[in-house]
Amino acid sequence: MPTRTMRHLTVVIYQQSMSDMSTVNSAPISLAERAYDEIRRMIIRLDMAPGDVVREADLQATLEMSRTPIREALQRLARDHFVTVIPRRGMFVSAIEFDELAMLYETRAIMEPYAARLATQRGTDRDWAEMADVLAETALPGKRPGELLELDRQCHEIIWRASANRFLTDTLDTLYAQSDRLWHMYLADVHDMAHAVDEHAAIHAALVDGDADRVATLIEGHVNSFDAQVRSAVAARLGTPISTPA
Repeated sequence: MPTRTMRHLTVVIYQQSMSDMSTVNSAPISLAERAYDEIRRMIIRLDMAPGDVVREADLQATLEMSRTPIREALQRLARDHFVTVIPRRGMFVSAIEFDELAMLYETRAIMEPYAARLATQRGTDRDWAEMADVLAETALPGKRPGELLELDRQCHEIIWRASANRFLTDTLDTLYAQSDRLWHMYLADVHDMAHAVDEHAAIHAALVDGDADRVATLIEGHVNSFDAQVRSAVAARLGTPISTPA
């Protein structure tokens, strides 16, 4: 096959793969996936607080599901450090260790800018139009902090999806969920949620312009800003500052 034809075929295959990945979210999810999402949401929103006993029977009744999808979801939640299994004692909602907070945001500050760089290269006008719609919603009056946080997450999810790298997306989704749980734990202390969401307007503009360096810098600043607010809230609660890993 001529080289030119091979190159054309490669481009077509790559474009098709990007299109396939952009429609992943619209595919139906399994019961185990739905159970995972619902239980994780309960943990993030502190309906299941750190240290609470996790009872399969209660979850079956709450979610109206059989034992199998619940058990599969809990196994995945254990891998993602949302629940902890203690032999001969049972399963518990994992605590958030304060000395791990710095590592959480340190990891996000590395991975989020990389995903954003990929998104700048691979994202489409449709992605950025969708993000613009989300940003327009943040400007509506009367938005509560929790609603703004959800819109913040949607902006991140659009960028992750546009990066077209499912391994990055899965990892960042888990890291963001842990950050989300921290936010709910210290909701009264983190006041500047509106400013955090406003930062996405500058990020969006850089994405539209295709300026990968600018996007990466803004995303890193966005993550570090939120990190600083949570650190301040935790320090105020504990009376002890959280150190940064060496």
